[in-house]
Amino acid sequence: MEYFLQQLINGVTLGSIYGLIAIGYTMVYGIIGMINFAHGEIFMIGSFIALAVFLALAAIGITFLPLVLLLMVVVAMICTAAWGWTIERVAYRPLRGSFRLAPLITAIGMSIFLQNFVQVTQGARVKPLPPQIQGGITLMDSPSGIVVQISWIQIIIILMTVVLMAGFSLLISKTSLGRQQRACEQDRKMASLLGVNVDRTISLTFVMGAGLAAVAGMMFLLYYGVIDFYIGFIAGVKAFTAAVLGGIGSLPGAMLGGLAIGLIETFWSGYFSVEYKDVAAFSILAIVLIFMPSGLLGRPEVEKV
Repeated sequence: MEYFLQQLINGVTLGSIYGLIAIGYTMVYGIIGMINFAHGEIFMIGSFIALAVFLALAAIGITFLPLVLLLMVVVAMICTAAWGWTIERVAYRPLRGSFRLAPLITAIGMSIFLQNFVQVTQGARVKPLPPQIQGGITLMDSPSGIVVQISWIQIIIILMTVVLMAGFSLLISKTSLGRQQRACEQDRKMASLLGVNVDRTISLTFVMGAGLAAVAGMMFLLYYGVIDFYIGFIAGVKAFTAAVLGGIGSLPGAMLGGLAIGLIETFWSGYFSVEYKDVAAFSILAIVLIFMPSGLLGRPEVEKV
């Protein structure tokens, strides 16, 4: 039981990171109907920027941890938001009216470009970060020697994910920008006729998704303590899988899918073979889509005639 609880905590933590990345996929798909395969690389760039900010602050003698973490997340969000806006403006907007395969090919090309750009500029070696947030709360200490503990960094990741998820849900449902996003999701042409600035709304959606990816990238860096240029591809595929599993286009579905993928990977690694954790995750995705083609919380598409 103690081992199960520890794996549950680890799975929820990993799933929270996947969920934040998956929200970016599902927001973009919900509005313009395309998969932004470069989103995983935005996550990777966010983690590299957070590391660069940490090293720069350490070099000038700023070591007060709360201030360091705040500056890391703010600078990473600003920089990745600029990347997200640039990618939408340069790579996707000119192809918005083209055939559906063109944006997909461009997204894959942009993903490869960003991955190799970081590899060339930062090097192919892994970049380590010493543990910054240590300690935790011991929940259970069994006579067999198994200790159930939730670390402070796990608490921060889970709480930050809950707060961001609640904030974005309120933004989508209660604000003017959220109403514009929902209008564009239903019918971009009609939304434009009714006065919605469609280009601005789509750009802001990319910016918001990139900001969430930056937060996920910083949390990944603090949690695992090591990053490289390839983490964006791996995490991007997992987050895309989470978005599809939860129901592409659904914000709660993206978070639910992220938690599901994180729990599947963690429990499979803990009880079976770690080499086949990806096989388990994708197999369950296939099984779910066979019986629920729209995902766990997705809505079936209604074809307009």
